[in-house]
Amino acid sequence: MSTHLIERYNNDLRGVLSCYDRVVITGTLPGVCYARGMTGYLYANQIKIFDYAKEFADPLRNKIRDNAQLIAKTHGINIEHVNNSRLHKEDLVSKVLAQRGDHPGLVHILSAMEACSAYEPWYDKQTHKTYLRPTPGKYLHYYFYFMDAEVGLCYLRVLTWCPFRLQFYCNGHSWLARKLTT
Repeated sequence: MSTHLIERYNNDLRGVLSCYDRVVITGTLPGVCYARGMTGYLYANQIKIFDYAKEFADPLRNKIRDNAQLIAKTHGINIEHVNNSRLHKEDLVSKVLAQRGDHPGLVHILSAMEACSAYEPWYDKQTHKTYLRPTPGKYLHYYFYFMDAEVGLCYLRVLTWCPFRLQFYCNGHSWLARKLTT
């Protein structure tokens, strides 16, 4: 490439802005995020496979629900349940932001029944073994929307059923907009 073309290319790049579009970070409990791992955990802790829901998953689900309600109460927010899959969560949050403003802090909490992977107890009649096997399910998720001073609007999605996968989301465009205004 000639020197003239390199200079022209470099000049064309001046003023170009770039950022991440969407940033999604997922998290889970490594040892129990798959059926065989959870089966091993239950056996190691002397929890019967068919008591999995009652003795293990239900109490944790209840703690997550209680904490979500406590957070909502502490911040004077009502948890809004979304039961229409065609309704966009972002539209609901935008309405709250229009009233509240974009100052940092908790914005809104939404809940929704959504598809996810789960486990079910199973007894294999051929091997005579009891274990958990993966199964699709539909369980309650909480979306904790908050405004971060640097990144902008974000959410943390919390599944209330085992394996309790988390998802953090932020939009790189919001971050860039904030950088340009400060």
